[in-house]
Amino acid sequence: MDIFPISLKLQQQRCLIVGGGQIALRKATLLHKAGAIIDVVAPEIDSQLLEVVQNSAGQHLQAPFDAQHLHTTYRLVIAATDDAEVNRTVFEQCEARNILVNSVDDIPNCRFMVPAIIDRSPLLISVASNGASPVLSRQIRTQLETSIPHGMGKLAAFSGEWRQRVKAKIQNPDERRIFWENLYASPLKEQVFNDNLDVANDLIQQALSEWTAPKGEVYLVGAGPGDPELLTLKALRLMQQADVVVYDRLVSKPILELCRRDASKIYVGKARSDHSVPQDGINALLVELAQQGKRVCRLKGGDPFIFGRGGEEIQELFAANVTFQVVPGITAASGCSAYAGIPLTHRDYAQSVRFLTGHLKEGSPELPWNELVYENQTLVLYMGLVGLERICQELIAHGQRDSMPVALVSKGTTPEQKVVVGTLADIASKVAEHEIVAPTLTIIGEVVNLREQLQWQG
Repeated sequence: MDIFPISLKLQQQRCLIVGGGQIALRKATLLHKAGAIIDVVAPEIDSQLLEVVQNSAGQHLQAPFDAQHLHTTYRLVIAATDDAEVNRTVFEQCEARNILVNSVDDIPNCRFMVPAIIDRSPLLISVASNGASPVLSRQIRTQLETSIPHGMGKLAAFSGEWRQRVKAKIQNPDERRIFWENLYASPLKEQVFNDNLDVANDLIQQALSEWTAPKGEVYLVGAGPGDPELLTLKALRLMQQADVVVYDRLVSKPILELCRRDASKIYVGKARSDHSVPQDGINALLVELAQQGKRVCRLKGGDPFIFGRGGEEIQELFAANVTFQVVPGITAASGCSAYAGIPLTHRDYAQSVRFLTGHLKEGSPELPWNELVYENQTLVLYMGLVGLERICQELIAHGQRDSMPVALVSKGTTPEQKVVVGTLADIASKVAEHEIVAPTLTIIGEVVNLREQLQWQG
């Protein structure tokens, strides 16, 4: 994040605009809406701009910009001339005095940016691109304008009127947030939109009087293989409303950033021979947090029920009488194979597919080798990188031809995705050569040869 977004209270705050034309008028109009007192420094001034200045109780200083103009205490300054040298001078003089300054369409000479704004006062939504693409920001604003009802401003004002009473009644901030979320999902919202405030007041009063502390709940959410665009809509909704997020090492950073920003985040990742929190500890943690009344998102890479130990976790929740939801995720097998351009099934090459764990228990592979040696079948191994050489040897020893194609998909569906193709005979030797690291999915079967024709990455 290159900029820190804030909302400034400018009521009765004196602000300065350098420039007297149409650009200055646009900025002055926004400042006037925010209640600022606007001074303008310019040899000449647009008549409409002068009217805005006078209505704000500001003044027009009819002169070229000079550092002396900054002797007055200004909350912020906007350089809005068509002279780059003047704008640069304004910026330098403001910087020397620690005054917030913006030079319109001149990124290097800005201490703050003016975003594209959706105005549903008192609700304001801003879209900013750090000056990189103002047109894109405006297009996004236009899209949001059509999807956010104008009544949202009324709802924000209504909520503000009740905020202190709700706070007095429900003192726990997590519970209070749930109260408001439930309220906004109720018929009250439409009553406010339609100006039926008596009905709305009755509804919120009733909700307050009937309020009881909510029970905790656990959401077992599959985060998919890494690309945040592969999340389901339900997964994203629950990630946004959870009070606590318990996540493992396979959850990518972009996905974790989509969780509610102020939620507590607890890392319980497990790597080979390095379990941050043992599985029994994770199970107990989920129960404990839910019994505290928390909404807990257990965020797992891929799908929770495919080598994710999700079944063990919900068994523990069920035994403790904890309410839970399960949200499937795109498992690594389907996500990584698709992004590598390898179909897992194909009418000519593979009429079945098997998902296997390549994790070796105490150094010994426990796989039904005879069942795996079949020509028209695709094998997909999770967690098989460490034992890859042994797995290839066992398949060959049990009758699979050593020329059977194999693909390794490392960090699949992410920008760091790497795909290495070989055969059972040589794929293990390519791991170090190509610096393949976990998480890596192994795909074995004739379908791997289709990658050359179907190569694609999302």
